[in-house]
Amino acid sequence: MPKITINGKEIEFEKGMTVLQACELAHVEIPRFCYHEKLSIAGNCRMCLVEMEKSPKPIASCAMPAVEGMNIKTNTVFVKKARKGVMEFLLANHPLDCPVCDQGGECDLQDQSMYYGIDKSRFAENKRQVKEKYMGPLIKTQMTRCIHCTRCVRFATEVAGVPEIGAIGRGENMEITTYLEKAMESELSGNVIDLCPVGALTSKPYIFEARPWELKKTESIDVMDAVGSNIRVDTYNWEVKRILPRLNNEINEEWISDKTRYSCDGLLKQRLDVPYIKKNNRLQKSSWDEAIELILNKIKSIQPDEIGGHIGDMINLENALAFKKLFKVLNSNNIEFREKKFYINSSEKINYIFNSSLKGIEDSDLILLIGTNPRHEATILNARIRKTFVQKGVPIFSIGNPGDLTYDYTVIGNKTDDIKKILNNEGEFSKKLLSAKKPIIVIGESALGLKSGKYIFEEVKNLLRKSNFIKKDWNALNFLPQNASTVGLIDLKVLSEENEKNYSFFEKLNNSKLKLLYLLGSDNLEIKKNNEFIIYQGSHGDRGAEIADLVLPSAAYTEQNGLYENLEGRVQECKKASYPIGEALEDWKIFNLIINKLGKTEDLSNFNLLRKEVLNSIPNFSKINELPIYKDSENKNKATNFTSEKVLIKELDYFYTNSISRASKTMSECRQINKDSKKTGTDN
Repeated sequence: MPKITINGKEIEFEKGMTVLQACELAHVEIPRFCYHEKLSIAGNCRMCLVEMEKSPKPIASCAMPAVEGMNIKTNTVFVKKARKGVMEFLLANHPLDCPVCDQGGECDLQDQSMYYGIDKSRFAENKRQVKEKYMGPLIKTQMTRCIHCTRCVRFATEVAGVPEIGAIGRGENMEITTYLEKAMESELSGNVIDLCPVGALTSKPYIFEARPWELKKTESIDVMDAVGSNIRVDTYNWEVKRILPRLNNEINEEWISDKTRYSCDGLLKQRLDVPYIKKNNRLQKSSWDEAIELILNKIKSIQPDEIGGHIGDMINLENALAFKKLFKVLNSNNIEFREKKFYINSSEKINYIFNSSLKGIEDSDLILLIGTNPRHEATILNARIRKTFVQKGVPIFSIGNPGDLTYDYTVIGNKTDDIKKILNNEGEFSKKLLSAKKPIIVIGESALGLKSGKYIFEEVKNLLRKSNFIKKDWNALNFLPQNASTVGLIDLKVLSEENEKNYSFFEKLNNSKLKLLYLLGSDNLEIKKNNEFIIYQGSHGDRGAEIADLVLPSAAYTEQNGLYENLEGRVQECKKASYPIGEALEDWKIFNLIINKLGKTEDLSNFNLLRKEVLNSIPNFSKINELPIYKDSENKNKATNFTSEKVLIKELDYFYTNSISRASKTMSECRQINKDSKKTGTDN
C-alpha cells in the first residue's frame, strides 16, 4: 500500500483516497463545510486547507488525491492563518443571530469560528440579504445564513434522486433555491437539514421548540417500515420533540425518511389515555377494573374457537409473544398479523427475509423487482438501489409498473405470464439474469397476494437454486415486507396456517365466525363489522378504535422497550424514550392483568424473562444488532397451479400508513402537497 507523511507520521492509505481521508486515517481532524463522505466532492468552502511540501500555496485536502511520498502538515502557522482567512470570508455576510437560530448549539460554523474566527470583522460594507425560499412544510429557510457549501444540492441530485434544489447567480449573489420555489418532493428531503452546516436550512415543525442541551437523547430504531433505521429520539420532559438519524452504514447509512423524522408530532395527537366502553353506540370513559371485567364476561360466554386476534404493524416481539400467550390461555389459535392475504412459507428463515442484505445491494450487478414499489414500501432500501444504479450503472428491471422510483428501470411485463417466461428461460431478460454474477430478485407483498403468489415465490426460489444464486456467499432471493413487525411475527409463528381452501383466520373473519375479535395495535385490517365484540388495544384513536366496543389505552413505540426484527432478520432494540400518557399501560402489562383475573398460571410479570423467551424463539440468533447467517435447507415446496393475472402493485398512501402518521399534522400537510403537485395540467 502507498504511504503518506502527515505531521511527521507515516501512514498507509488506499489508492483513490484524498488527502483529507488520509488525514482521518491518521486521526487528524480537518475542518470542513462542503465536504461530506456520502456526497461528491465540491471543493467550495476551502476550509480544509493544508500545507503540502514544495507547494507555494495551501491545498484543499478534500479535492487533492493522496499520492505516494506526499508530506502533509495540518497544524502549522501557515495553515492556521489560511483557515482564519477563509473563516473571515465565510463570516463576512453571515448574520450574528446565533441566539435565535435553531442550529445554535450544534452548528459547525459556530464551532469552527470559535477556533479559527477573529474577535472583530474588517468587513465594513452592508451584509448580503437574501429573500427566504419556500421548500415545503418540512424545511424552513434562512438563506442569508447560507455559505454556499452546496451539500443540499448534491444530496437532492445524487442521493434523493430529485434534482429540485439548485443554485442561481454567481459569487456573492449566488442563491440556493428550489425550482420556482416549489416544495421538495422527496421522501428523504429532511436529510438536507442534517447536512446543512449552518442554520440556513432548519426543521420547520421543530422551530423554536427546544435547545439541543435541554433534550434527553435516546438511541432507538424506527418502526415506520421494515428497514429498521437507526434513530435518536430527543425528548423534552415526556414529549418527543424530534427524531434524528444515527449512523449505521449497514442499514440506513446516515439517512432517514421524512415519515420517520416528522411523524413524531402524531405521538401527541388523538392519544388514548383511559379505557373506553361503547354504550348506546358511543364510546364512554371507563376504568381498568370495569374494562377487564367486561373482557372476562365476554370470554366466558364465547367458545375458544370463536375468539380471534390480529396484531398490528408496529408491535414489538415481547408484546407479540405476550399476546400469543394470552391466546394460549384462551385455547385459541386464531391469530394473524397480515392485513391482507399473501403467501408466506414460514418453514425456513430465508423465505421471508431480505437475504442479500441492505448493504449487499451495492454488490449486485442486476436487480429485478416483482410486484413492489420500494420507494414507498422501504424508502431507505430504495435509496440503496439508487446509489448502486448511480455509482455502478446496475440494470434494474420490474414486473409491474411501480411508477417513479428516482432511477431508470425497465418494465419487462405486468402479468404473471411474464414471470413464467423468466422461469422457463424465455426472452432476453432470462439471458441477462443467468449471465449475472450477483443478481437480486425482490418479491413484494403485492405479488405474493396474487392467486399465483405461491407459484411465483416457490418457482423463483427453485430457479435461483438451480442457477446457483442461493449459496453461502450470496443469496439472490429477497422478500420485501411492508411493516416493521412482519419478520419477527413470522419467527414467533403468530400467523394462521393455510388450509386447502383459504387462510383460516381470514376465512373465519370474512364469514363472521369470530364472535370476539381482539385487535392489538391493528388499524389497517379491513373489517366488515357485524355482531362481533371488538376489543381494540392501541395508543391512538384510529380506525381500530372507531369500530371497537371496548378500547384499551396502551403505550406507543417510543414509550416502551422492545425488540424488532428488520427485513434482514437483524434483531434491534427500541428503547423507551418517554412515558405512556394518562392511564395507558405497556401492552404486555395489560395481557398480564387479564391472565391474572382469569386465574391462570401463565405469568407475564417479568419483562426480562419475556425477552429471553423471544430471543430463544428466533432462528440463528446470536447478538442484538448483528446480521445472522441463514442456510438454505434445500427443502422443496410444491407450487400451486399457475393463474394468468395482472401484477398490480398496491399503491400505499405513503404519509398515512399507520396510526401515528395519520395523527400527524406534518404528515397531513405533506400528503396534501403531494396530491396537489400531481395536478400540473400535463398529467396523463
